[in-house]
Amino acid sequence: MQPGGFQYAAGEHPAEGWSYREALVETSRLAELATLPAAGTLALEALRIAAWRPRAVTELDERAIPHEFDWLRSAVHLAKGCYRGQETVAKVHNLGHPPRRLVLLHLDGSDAVLPDAGAEVRLGRPDDEGAVVGRVTASARHHELGPIALALVKRSADVASELTIDAAGVLVPAVQQVIVPPGAGATADVPRLPRLGAR
Repeated sequence: MQPGGFQYAAGEHPAEGWSYREALVETSRLAELATLPAAGTLALEALRIAAWRPRAVTELDERAIPHEFDWLRSAVHLAKGCYRGQETVAKVHNLGHPPRRLVLLHLDGSDAVLPDAGAEVRLGRPDDEGAVVGRVTASARHHELGPIALALVKRSADVASELTIDAAGVLVPAVQQVIVPPGAGATADVPRLPRLGAR
C-alpha cells in the first residue's frame, strides 16, 4: 500500500508482489532477451485479474470512482490537499459507500467458455431468473485458478450468494471473492442524529 492510501480489501492484497513493467526494445537487441522467460498477453491478462489489478481500458466507465476498485491503496493519497475529484473521494471514504464494488469471480469451467466483457452478472443459480447485479469487465484462464473474471457489482449484492454469468448463451455459475466489501467507506463513523420532531 502506498503512503497516504487506504485498503478496503481484508488481509494481504494479491497485488503486493505485482511488479509488471513494459519496456521498448530495439529490434537489433532482441537476441539479448532470448534467455528470459516469455509469455503472451493472455497469460498477462490472467495474472492481472488474479492480482485484482483493474485497468482503465477494461474496468472504467463514466461513473467510476476510485473506491469501487480499491484504488485508494495504490493510486490516491488521502492526506494530500487539492486535486481533481478530492471532494468526491473524501466524501465517499469518510461518510458514504461506493455504489458498486469490484469482485473476483471464480467461474465454473465445465463448459470451457469465458464470458465477454459486458456480460451480465445475475443473482442465483443458472436455473433461477435472478436480478442483474453487475457486469463482467474482463475474464481469462489462469494457470492455477482456472477460469476467472473481474466484475463490477452493486454494493447491495450479497457476498455469499451464488452468481450466474451469461457467456454467449451458456449460463456459467460463479462465486465471488470480495475485493471491495459492501461496507467500504464511512470511515469517519459519524453518529446519526435523530430527526427533529421524530419520536
